[in-house]
Amino acid sequence: MKNATTKLLVVEDEPLFSELLLHTLESQEELEVVGTARDGETGVQMARQHKPDAVVMDIELAGEMDVIEAALVIKEEMPDVGIVILSSHRDRRYLTSLPLERSSVWAYLLKQSVPDITSVVRAIQGSIMGMVVLNPAVMGNLRPRQGSAIARLTPRQQQVLELIAQGYNNNAIAGKLTLTPKSVETYIHAIYQELHLSNEPDTHARVQATLHFLENSEGNR
Repeated sequence: MKNATTKLLVVEDEPLFSELLLHTLESQEELEVVGTARDGETGVQMARQHKPDAVVMDIELAGEMDVIEAALVIKEEMPDVGIVILSSHRDRRYLTSLPLERSSVWAYLLKQSVPDITSVVRAIQGSIMGMVVLNPAVMGNLRPRQGSAIARLTPRQQQVLELIAQGYNNNAIAGKLTLTPKSVETYIHAIYQELHLSNEPDTHARVQATLHFLENSEGNR
């Protein structure tokens, strides 16, 4: 019996990049592109028509409706749909332009990283699960603001937090950092305590921890 596929809508107005993106996504058995659009208005219409699990959208679209407006309309009508934003910008202000507090299921990827299909799939899956997922290159462009709660975390705890923000689960974090899953749980518990998130459900705590990182980070590393 074939496993259920994740249905994707792609909203991208650069023809060449759109073609490359579709080829990359469709090479994955677990992904199915059910429609494509070139602007926000058409993207909203096609989302209504195809009911995708996630929408992959360029942050800079032609037309009267920008990507944030289009995404919020889609989210209002289909709250469980994940939103994956594609961007060429590492600047923090583009991240903070996303209404993360209004809707947690967002992922932000740099176009330069799209050929890394594993990162793309992780971002898509994370957005569907209700996570905020950030591109590794974006995370590498930020540093904790001096005096913030994030800055008070140990270097190892900061590493774990960055991987949480990239959409890694506990076992994957353990593999990346050569730790046991139990050690990862201990680090995450300490992070949640420092950020006053220890009483939150895990998914919500991960989202809030990522938002803390964004809100309390600055500049270039």
